[in-house]
Amino acid sequence: MNIKTIMVAAAVCGCISLAKAADEVAKAEKGETEEKEDTLVSAEGYLGVDSRYMTYGLIDGKDPIARLNAYVTFFDWWYIGGEVLTDLTKGNGKRGGYGNRAGKLMTLDAQTGLAHEFNLGKTLGRLNIDFYFTYEYLPRHHGSMNDTDYLDVEFKLPDLWFEPRLWIERDLMLDEGTYVNLEVGHTFPLIGEGENATLTIKPSVAQGFGNTQRVRGYLYRDRGGEEPLDHGGLMDSTIKCELEWAFCDNLKLAAYVAYSDYWLDREMRHGARNHNASWGHGNKYATSWNFYGGVGVKFSF
Repeated sequence: MNIKTIMVAAAVCGCISLAKAADEVAKAEKGETEEKEDTLVSAEGYLGVDSRYMTYGLIDGKDPIARLNAYVTFFDWWYIGGEVLTDLTKGNGKRGGYGNRAGKLMTLDAQTGLAHEFNLGKTLGRLNIDFYFTYEYLPRHHGSMNDTDYLDVEFKLPDLWFEPRLWIERDLMLDEGTYVNLEVGHTFPLIGEGENATLTIKPSVAQGFGNTQRVRGYLYRDRGGEEPLDHGGLMDSTIKCELEWAFCDNLKLAAYVAYSDYWLDREMRHGARNHNASWGHGNKYATSWNFYGGVGVKFSF
C-alpha cells in the first residue's frame, strides 16, 4: 500500500466520518437517540511488514517479513483465526537449513481462544482477559524440528494510567518452556481525546522472564549451540514506541519501533550474542541488543 493510496483512503474515510458525525449531531439536536446493538459476530486483523522476525528479543529471522493475521469473534467471547508469516528477501542466513525462502511461508499459527472485558469499578476500570491455544506449523524447519503448540493467557488493565499487560506463554510440545512478559506504558492522544482520538502514541517498557526450558531452547554458552544455559531468569528488556492513526472508522495505520537487550543477566547476555551471531558471518550480528520496527494496517468489522 503506497502513500498515495493511504492519502486517498484517508480523505474518503474522513468525509464519511464527518458526514456521520454531522448526522449524529443533527439527531441529538432533535432529541433522537440511537440504541447500540450488541454485535454477535465481529472480525479484526492486521497486514504489515516487520524489519525482522523477533522472538523473546532475539533474532528468529534477520530479514524483513510480511505478517497477516485475522480473527472472527462470536458473542464477544469465543474467537478463531490465525497468523501467517512470510519471508520477503532472498536468503535468511544459515540457520534452519532452509536457504532461499523469499516469498515462502515461514510460520502458520492456527488459534482459538476466549476473550472478554470485565468492569472492575472506578478504581481499576476494565479488565481484559484473553486465553488462547495456538498450533504452530513450521515448514521452514521440517526435517529438523517438529511443529508445536502453545497455551497463552493475557491480562490487561487499559484504564489505569500505566496500562499494565501481563502475558504468560507455555510451550506444550517441543520443550515445555514457559515465558512471562510484563509491560507498562501509556497512550497519549495527539489528535482527539480519549477513545475518540484519531492519532495516538504509546511508549512502553517490558521485561521478559523464562524458565530453564525456555532459556535452554534459545541461549547457549558457545556459538556452536552445544552447551545450552541451564538456568531460568530475567530475559529480554524492551523499550517500544507505537503510533496509531485511525484514518477510517474501520481502518488504522499502525507503526512501531523497538529496542531489546539482555540487561539483567550476564550469562544470558552472552548467550544472546551467541544466538544472534549465528545468523551472519563473523561478528555481524554478535550483539545482545536488537533495534527493529514495523508498519501495517489494522482492520475491524
